Amino acid sequence: MAPVWRTDRLISALEAERGGTRVSEGVPEDWAAVARVISDRVRELGWRQRELAERSRVSAAVVREIQLHTVERRRSPRTLESLSVALGWEPGRLDSVLWGRAQQAGTGSQVTADVAALWSRLDVIDGRLDEIAKLVSGLKTEIATVLEHVRDR
Repeated sequence: MAPVWRTDRLISALEAERGGTRVSEGVPEDWAAVARVISDRVRELGWRQRELAERSRVSAAVVREIQLHTVERRRSPRTLESLSVALGWEPGRLDSVLWGRAQQAGTGSQVTADVAALWSRLDVIDGRLDEIAKLVSGLKTEIATVLEHVRDR
């Protein structure tokens, strides 16, 4: 039987060949840090997990596992990329946080994040305006009905 360290290296090399992220020797994955930055960003954007799941097209269960740091398992690089982009970051941001390579966001990254946050808030406002328009339309109908009844008397 091969020693554990050799098995890990082989699995890592195979994953790297398939386009996955290679496991860096000596650098542990920091899923707690990933959970923190996702939670902070979701709070900053005023979203819920469901909204992040819809925008990233990652299942709500996986978003919950990652954000709440309930299950540590190897994820597809596309999962973290999708979450990063949905949160208004560059695609590799969460992978960098996972491997401890996260650096302070540069001005360009901050502008991108700010624009994403603005679009997100505009989407929320647009949805709320639609709800208000429906309520106003319903009120108009009800007022017209009341006026008809008053006129008939």
